[in-house]
Amino acid sequence: MRIGIEVGGTFTDLIAIDGDNIKVCKVPSTPHAPNLGALNAIEAVGINPADIDDLVHGSTVATNAILERKGAPTAFIATRGFRDVLSLQRHHREDIFDLKYQKPEPIIPRAHCFEVSERIHTDGSVLQVLDEKDVVEKLIPALAKGNFTAVAICLVNAYANPEHELRVEALIKQHLPNLLTTPSTVVTQEFREYERAATTALSAYVQPVIHKYLTNFADDLAARGFRGRLSLMQSNGGRLPLDGMKRNAVTSILSGPAAGLTGAVSQLGRSGCLELLTFDMGGTSTDVSLVTGGQAVLASGMEIDGLPARTPVLDIATVGAGGGSIIWTDDGGMLRVGPTSAGANPGPASYGKGGELPTVTDALVLLGVIADGSLLGDTIRISAEKARVAFQPLATKFGVEVETMAANAIQLAVANIVRAIQLVSTERGFDPQDFVLVPFGGGGPLVAAAVAAELGISKVVVPPNPGVLSAYGLLAADDLKISTMSRRVAINSNAADQIRAIYQGMKERLVEEAKEINMDGPFNFSFSSEMRFVGQAFEIPVHIPTAALETLDEAQLRKSFDDAHRKIFLHGADDRPMEAISYRLAISSPSVGVSHVREAEGPLIEPGRTQSVLTEGGRVDFKLVPTQSLVEGEALVGPALVRGYTSTLLVPPNWDATIDRFQNITLTHRELP
Repeated sequence: MRIGIEVGGTFTDLIAIDGDNIKVCKVPSTPHAPNLGALNAIEAVGINPADIDDLVHGSTVATNAILERKGAPTAFIATRGFRDVLSLQRHHREDIFDLKYQKPEPIIPRAHCFEVSERIHTDGSVLQVLDEKDVVEKLIPALAKGNFTAVAICLVNAYANPEHELRVEALIKQHLPNLLTTPSTVVTQEFREYERAATTALSAYVQPVIHKYLTNFADDLAARGFRGRLSLMQSNGGRLPLDGMKRNAVTSILSGPAAGLTGAVSQLGRSGCLELLTFDMGGTSTDVSLVTGGQAVLASGMEIDGLPARTPVLDIATVGAGGGSIIWTDDGGMLRVGPTSAGANPGPASYGKGGELPTVTDALVLLGVIADGSLLGDTIRISAEKARVAFQPLATKFGVEVETMAANAIQLAVANIVRAIQLVSTERGFDPQDFVLVPFGGGGPLVAAAVAAELGISKVVVPPNPGVLSAYGLLAADDLKISTMSRRVAINSNAADQIRAIYQGMKERLVEEAKEINMDGPFNFSFSSEMRFVGQAFEIPVHIPTAALETLDEAQLRKSFDDAHRKIFLHGADDRPMEAISYRLAISSPSVGVSHVREAEGPLIEPGRTQSVLTEGGRVDFKLVPTQSLVEGEALVGPALVRGYTSTLLVPPNWDATIDRFQNITLTHRELP
């Protein structure tokens, strides 16, 4: 039996696959102890942990530790003269007109930053030998006095030569063996001192938290008889065995959104859909991504709470437009949606758990899209009256009816999602109308048609069990480890030989590391380089097929960069000098294939039942249809509400829905081309 468990901010999702049998479950998350939510989900479906062969887990533990500043007491060690690198940051502002802008607070305060005497050149040569006496007599006593749990070590240019970092780590372990050490070269071997330092600090900060969480979770499972394989989801769309994740905690920051995207690519690929715009509307936020040629886009890094994390991640844009996102007004009286969420406790007002503030879910209840009654098989009771009470102050403030206020809130939430989709498509040279819209999460199918209409997209495809697709994505993911490094190579007649040597060295090290953390072969490899014109400050990624490395030459490198540059900026390289700066090698081990999954049994609905929904044209009676009643090849003419266990699909007037043999439901507009 294989199980995927994804812990979100509001719900913990589980999907279990045993041959042709499938079990699906959603239970409220337990933010104070996420492992309890996972164990509750296993118990809720009546699975004996001893019967589980493969368990894949994704959680928000690392994310929450950073956002809530609840990581471990951490020290930061830099080269003498660079103590303030975390505080200085970069002169960069997302909103240049924000008069109240404040720089993000460093994850490690200046008082916990220390220096050592040493210096490495950019070419890896030693300019100043490490002063080991200074480390032993001054640094180590200071660390002991500070009662730290973890130490981040980031020395200047260590990416080119890790000798001094590793020696500092060895000395610390010798004298303070209980400290968890994180050298930058273990996290990222790329240049740019601030980004490398910030990433190392983040990794060290969450490492003890992740280590403790995973150890406790593994012990809890073992006490219940679990003897199978435990692995964790990463932000890059792959999973990592337990031993590997304990050392690479920073890679788990966006594991939940990555799992959903991985599940969408796997499931939609079965129906031949390779060009996708996905949006995962969960309880806390909506995550948006673009897939082209059946491959999700991998970015070189991300920001979390304003701090850079230079680690490969799936390119996902996030907006505060989840089901639990709170509706409010800003200082200027403008209506806003999110980013603050009602979370799992108390949750939306309509859940009746004490929530008093209006949310997106409450708005959908007032519109009639979510029925007054029960949700998730009667595990959550829905009260339209409580939703009305929550929205009344806003309606009074704007001088409109409560239902009108709810409709305006949904319109704004849709606009936020549309804007996020434009960020990953239009602004990167892609036309949204060339893609299939793929909604999932509990709320995605409810607003999918509205989002598609705003973008001019005529085709929407909803995967089965959309509310737990992230859990499915955990099982669909391959074992994956990614290594990065920086070496400047001028693109000339010698470039191909240098890049081949870099690839071979990275490959040998990565295979060894993969075996150390119990990744099983056979292995597949994917290689890319970040390139730029000489003199530019930033680079663009260029994929280099491993099969083409043997015959790679200068002309091919120039053409590859020219093509990538032209796609983004609409002009090519001409004859200007260019260079390769950084390199990324991924090693993967294919997962045991998971077959497509059928929709879980949803609520029974009496034939002929309808539900009144407020639309732009007024109240309309929508047919209530259980998902399991859809027949392959037969079109369901809207208006209709297709209700499953984990989500409901809204089929507006002028839209039709059909289900294929893979249980994917296609929504098509009758008028849009």
